[in-house]
Amino acid sequence: MKDFELTKKMLNMGGVFYPTGYAVIMFPDAADVRKVASELEAGNDGVMLLSPETILKEISPADGHSDVHLPSVGTEGATVHKFGDLAREGHYGLMIPVHSGEDTERVMAVVRTVPFSYAQRYHSLAMEDLE
Repeated sequence: MKDFELTKKMLNMGGVFYPTGYAVIMFPDAADVRKVASELEAGNDGVMLLSPETILKEISPADGHSDVHLPSVGTEGATVHKFGDLAREGHYGLMIPVHSGEDTERVMAVVRTVPFSYAQRYHSLAMEDLE
């Protein structure tokens, strides 16, 4: 599993976290996130672990407002706030490259074997809630 590293490609033009081509999935239990990651790594070398600390340090500030906790324009800002709220509760995340609906379904089949709290897929021009 790779260590998460925020790059400019993971931000939209407004500087908000928007990693096109990835699914970001949050889990309430660290053991579950590691189980899912190990199963997904077999066919995907781009899986990245997001610890609560990493989310709060790297992703939460990339909401276009930094420490200001006001509503932002667009779904992406609200989603970043949701990731931050879950991280403050101790949730971990996985960031997984997905390039098609088939990739997404293969990932979610593994994810659904454990409790997860939130999941988003980032398309070029839209975000998709995953269940």
